[in-house]
Amino acid sequence: QVQLAESGGGLVQAGGSLRLSCAASGRTFTNYPMAWFRQAPGKEREFVARISWGLGNTYTYYKDSVKGRFTISRDNAKNTVYLQMNSLKPEDTAVYYCAADRFNINLDRRRLLDYGYWGQGTQVTVSS
Repeated sequence: QVQLAESGGGLVQAGGSLRLSCAASGRTFTNYPMAWFRQAPGKEREFVARISWGLGNTYTYYKDSVKGRFTISRDNAKNTVYLQMNSLKPEDTAVYYCAADRFNINLDRRRLLDYGYWGQGTQVTVSS
């Protein structure tokens, strides 16, 4: 059975950093795009970042408000995806989820329904 497990969340002051990890098991996600979403209290789940690759290139996509602050990456040997978050702001407070795309498509895909596998989430709280 496919499982995605997030870790690395916590409480941090504004301006601080956190690195989230998403470990995949049950299937090799090497060829499948992965993404991070987040959901703040009372709000819908939203896209944060996505990583995919093909033809020797890596493709990354970001929500506008996190560009330049967040970096998505992956370690295929560990079947793990990371989200490095710097210069955190109180508005970044949310539960962060990792997800695996249903298909190996190197496009900018940001809809929840594009992703077939989800982790349980990890809480990130940024205090002002």
